[in-house]
Amino acid sequence: MTQKQTVLIVGGGSGIGADAARTVAASGYNVAVMSSSGKGEQLGNELGGLGYTGSNLVPADLERFVELSLEKFGSIDGVVNCTGHGPKGDIMDISDEDWHLGMDYYLLNVIRMARLVLPVMKAQGSGSIVNISTFAVFEPDPDFPTSAVFRASLATYCKLFSTRYAADGIRMNNVLPGFIDSLPEKADRLERIPAGRYARVEELSNTIEFLVSDKSSYITGQNLRVDGGLTASV
Repeated sequence: MTQKQTVLIVGGGSGIGADAARTVAASGYNVAVMSSSGKGEQLGNELGGLGYTGSNLVPADLERFVELSLEKFGSIDGVVNCTGHGPKGDIMDISDEDWHLGMDYYLLNVIRMARLVLPVMKAQGSGSIVNISTFAVFEPDPDFPTSAVFRASLATYCKLFSTRYAADGIRMNNVLPGFIDSLPEKADRLERIPAGRYARVEELSNTIEFLVSDKSSYITGQNLRVDGGLTASV
């Protein structure tokens, strides 16, 4: 890396997002970290980068985060979109309001961020967007109904976006985790995983760092499962 590049982590206050921020920073990138809890702001500052408190459900917060990152670093070379869990429940008990909220959580947050960083990446002639999705894209899980529905839509959006902007040097990929060790371990879930264990969070972070970097320069439009063999579909 001849010139220090910049990666934005949206939803980086804890879990996969926070660990990804640490991993990316350790690899030599400038990092900007945003979360609604305030933990992302603290982490970004600790890593010598930028920290910002805001919600990925609020377009104005995303816009300000991008503006501040550009002011501080002058480029946006990578974006990692993480999110918490949206509405859950029995599929027929979820209200219209909660379905719309799920769409904001899992799909529109990525679309809005892509709109904001696209002009910067086009001007640079390069950029990588990595979205944290779910194994349930391919095998819907009733425990995560809104996540499965809208992240399946995210897979389609990712393909459309990546095809449209591949010639501009801009890539988009989705990472599909299974169950992570930051969650409480449940026997019924554990027995579904061929690897026999939950993922360590750093196993996701290493994948994210790879997809953000030029080491994956010919990979775009993909849904990469990091699930220990959890999903059975081909």
